[in-house]
Amino acid sequence: LFFKLFYFRYVSALYCLACENPVCVDCMNGEHAEHPTDSLENIVDQHLAALQDRVDSAKNRLPQIREAVQCLRDILQQLNSQRSSIEEDIHSSFSELHKTLDTRKSVLLMELEVTYGLKQKVLQAQLDTLLQEEAAINYNCSLTGEALDGGNKAVILQTHKDVGERLSDLASQGLPLQPEENDQLDLMMEIEGLRKSIHNLGTIVTTNAVASQTEASGEGLEQCVVGQPATVIITTRDKSGGLCKTGNAIISAEVCTPDGSVADGEIVDHKNGTYEFQYTVKKEGNFSLALRLYDQHIKGSPFHDGGARKRSAKSPGSRSRQKGVRRGGSLFSTPKKKVNPIEDDLIFRIGTKGRNKGEFTNLQGVAACSEGKILIADSNNQCVQIFSNTGEFHSRFGVRGRSPGQLQRPTGVAVHPNGDIIIADYDNKWVSIFSSEGKYKAKLGSGRLMGPKGVSVDQNGHVIVVDNKACTVFIFQPSGKLVTKFGSRGNGDRQFAGPHFAAVNNNNEIIITDFHNHSVKVFNADGEFLLKFGSNGEGNGQFNAPTGVAVDVNGNIIVADWGNSRIQVFDGSGSFLSYINTAADPLYGPQGLALTSDGHVVVADSGNHCFKVYRYLQ
Repeated sequence: LFFKLFYFRYVSALYCLACENPVCVDCMNGEHAEHPTDSLENIVDQHLAALQDRVDSAKNRLPQIREAVQCLRDILQQLNSQRSSIEEDIHSSFSELHKTLDTRKSVLLMELEVTYGLKQKVLQAQLDTLLQEEAAINYNCSLTGEALDGGNKAVILQTHKDVGERLSDLASQGLPLQPEENDQLDLMMEIEGLRKSIHNLGTIVTTNAVASQTEASGEGLEQCVVGQPATVIITTRDKSGGLCKTGNAIISAEVCTPDGSVADGEIVDHKNGTYEFQYTVKKEGNFSLALRLYDQHIKGSPFHDGGARKRSAKSPGSRSRQKGVRRGGSLFSTPKKKVNPIEDDLIFRIGTKGRNKGEFTNLQGVAACSEGKILIADSNNQCVQIFSNTGEFHSRFGVRGRSPGQLQRPTGVAVHPNGDIIIADYDNKWVSIFSSEGKYKAKLGSGRLMGPKGVSVDQNGHVIVVDNKACTVFIFQPSGKLVTKFGSRGNGDRQFAGPHFAAVNNNNEIIITDFHNHSVKVFNADGEFLLKFGSNGEGNGQFNAPTGVAVDVNGNIIVADWGNSRIQVFDGSGSFLSYINTAADPLYGPQGLALTSDGHVVVADSGNHCFKVYRYLQ
């Protein structure tokens, strides 16, 4: 009987739609008598289906959440890496400033001593002359006075004979009675201006712009004229949609045609939160435009056919000609070459501090290839820039990140005989290999390297990697197979303390700059020690932390002396030969160094945010 009542009251119960509660049959005769009902089983099935739909909908969000979480972790990791890099740059910059101030102090003290010495020498010589004349006059007058006081005629006659003419000469002799020098020694120092400059020294540059809120507008999103510039305006906004009012955001743009070619273009930062992208297509057809802020697509990007906005390139005759717009310096602009006005070994310099093409932030490694190109590892801009031997910009490639094919902190660069570009990535702890066009091919050393700094290629086509952190030199096949390694931390012949760069001579011997040991070491292809040269100091053949190194066709070794801001040349046995004259436009913390295909020396002048090309007589 109990089971039947239970079944009657609950299993066969109803659901009150008005009250949204289950009710039994008895209740329907009471307060729920006028309410619409349905079977409890139907309602439960409906709720089960609804709950399952909501569970499925919630689960569908999980991949998006996981992707967003990974994105945020990558950004946080990048933010932390940037903070560490900037912190290192701040310490390095102020350390260099301290050194510069100490150097200037020493120069001023030296100038003081030299100037004082010259003046003191003139005045002292004049004083000595007058004192000698005074003593001579006093002596001869005293001698004559004694003769006169004695009254002896014979003595007077003898004195007149011996001293009279001398007294006449002393009385008539021209003497330097007027000072031949002055006592002025003053110090002029513009302390207040320097204090103000130091007070405003350095700026932490950032924006609050986010890609999801940043928008693009302009006629260039709709259509353009073949051969004529089209314009797109990019407006950066923060997470709330508010307009960002400062510049310096990292924006990239890429216009692609169906055949995969890329149109020319440039980005101009108006420094008010808006950016102007101008591009030019060379033929008719549909194309796509990708706009990225901090490597993420902005709202609506990529813009392409069938998307939010349709664009098609038309020939000039199909519409009126667009008005030209003046182009400022930007990612796609051509840098100006600064020619040295003073006669020394400098031919030209390229670069200023910045993030656009021909601008650098902490440039490090340098390479040159037989095709007449110069390659620069632009470390804090996470890219490699390529120029001709005459300084004309050719191209740049590199996307910031920690995935294969991306660059986090490129410090060394080399060119393989097959044309591949080899890049040491210090923060990613591997070496990346790209084609000569900048297309990623492979990586090597992952899991082995701790902080690769410099790279080179030997005559067997092996990749030589200088691991700055591990104080070890690794030799790999291009496939990534380890051939050998040598070195450890220390100051012995086969040890290193922060090694930087490598070069290979005609005997396939490996030359390593040993930064903190202030020396250069030479090894054979198997890693056996051959010789070393250099010691800490400022004299000929001494180093204050050597960095870049190259070898000419005669086996002479060219070394960038970072702490002494100079370039020294040695023969193959390590004997000092000469300097490269850098006096007119002094170096400031030179890093990588290479020989161009036309026989000049190119060096990364890191502290001056440029690279310089010097004459070199081999």
